[in-house]
Amino acid sequence: MAAFDLVLLGTGSPIPDPDRAGPASLVRTATTRLLVDAGRAVVLRLAGAGVAPPMLDAILITHLHSDHVCALNDVVTTTWVTAPVPRPIRIYGPPGTRHFVGAMMDMLGPDIGYRIAHHDDLVDPPEIVVEELEPNATFTIGDVAVTVGRTDHRPVEPTIGYRLEHDGRAVVLGGDGVPCGSLDELCAGADVYVQTVVRDDLIRPVGFPRFVDILDYHSTVTDASRTATKAGVGTLVLTHMVPPPTTDTVDEWQAIAAQDFAGPIIVGADGQVVAIA
Repeated sequence: MAAFDLVLLGTGSPIPDPDRAGPASLVRTATTRLLVDAGRAVVLRLAGAGVAPPMLDAILITHLHSDHVCALNDVVTTTWVTAPVPRPIRIYGPPGTRHFVGAMMDMLGPDIGYRIAHHDDLVDPPEIVVEELEPNATFTIGDVAVTVGRTDHRPVEPTIGYRLEHDGRAVVLGGDGVPCGSLDELCAGADVYVQTVVRDDLIRPVGFPRFVDILDYHSTVTDASRTATKAGVGTLVLTHMVPPPTTDTVDEWQAIAAQDFAGPIIVGADGQVVAIA
């Protein structure tokens, strides 16, 4: 691994795809591991990256749409039952995260009880520490500096993106949403910018209202490439793509983005590692 890198754990969307897990990314240095979002199959993809859940220093949530948090319970349970010694599980997210996590823990209550009853060395439930974040918050986890930025995914509110910096390099994970000034600020000069994208040219002809509606609050490939150019980022990474690209269409996605962004463009695949430094 590089001194600072990004692992695309899940590049899929709510549309089931056997090759793409739900939205999740791992940002890591030699000593710090941060999980951003926890979509379906995230624990399996972490295993593929050589990272067990107890090795995570924190979990960062961009928003509470189900596809971004549906496997958070698996991260929590697996951390709790496999950690050799008890350790707090730190979860950061927008306002509403504490309520969501509390409801999740209520759901896990029976399982927690069963395991404590069965294992003599499990005497306490998982220790969860939740911190709700506002835009412009800054803090440090290990050797990674975190900056929080507001994103626009309305009517889903609030939603946030993260700028993670280490040793003079920066990666921005924009989550879901459409272009906005605060996202431009968060991305300014970043080495890598990761953005959820959709193809409006493929979605509109489908005509199914519930499918077409997603265009209202997700960046298109063109939107993301223009944000990348405006912010002066180094590399654009496309993820959470709708509809999912096939091997034969990756070049199409890159060509659309290249119309407005001159830098390297990565059409993400599960397990792909992107060096930040």
